Amino acid sequence: MSRRLVYVIGPSGAGKDSVLLGLRAAWDGMPPAHWARRTITRSAQAGGEAHEGVSESAFERLQRAQAFAMAWQANGLSYGVRRTELAPLSTGHGVFVNGSRAYLPTVLRHWPDASVVHITAPAAVLEQRLLGRRREDGAAIAQRLARDAAAELPPGAVQIVNDGALASAVQALREGLCARWAGQEKAASR
Repeated sequence: MSRRLVYVIGPSGAGKDSVLLGLRAAWDGMPPAHWARRTITRSAQAGGEAHEGVSESAFERLQRAQAFAMAWQANGLSYGVRRTELAPLSTGHGVFVNGSRAYLPTVLRHWPDASVVHITAPAAVLEQRLLGRRREDGAAIAQRLARDAAAELPPGAVQIVNDGALASAVQALREGLCARWAGQEKAASR
């Protein structure tokens, strides 16, 4: 049941982690959901989302063992979502994945009914947030900002511009998902 897979994309600094954390805190009264934990070749102490930090060799071993349902490279790091993180889909739960724009076509091939969420912000806001994270030097930040920000989104994608109050972005996401899921349920019942 891929209708409950929520694949969240957007440029670095758009606030995807913050919006997802806010949504998780405000999820009361919504269908059961799971927020997938990513495996990343970055130290777990690096800040940002709670993830499983592994070495590049450990990541490669996991990939060879087919532990990942999704895996991609971006910004010099390897990212994976273990198959066990998507298991709640089989029981009708929603599963939220913080993904990659470049990996979106692969996701839609395997989960054509996935709910795609695109979170973005103006370039000046992205730069300010990336500088504030203090994880990278100026050259790495410039490289992130130079990446092609355009993503070809499927019809019905939820689009959020996160340049104001976090609560507004969280509410827009909640409302967008409710509308999308209601539309999918209506279409499925025909």
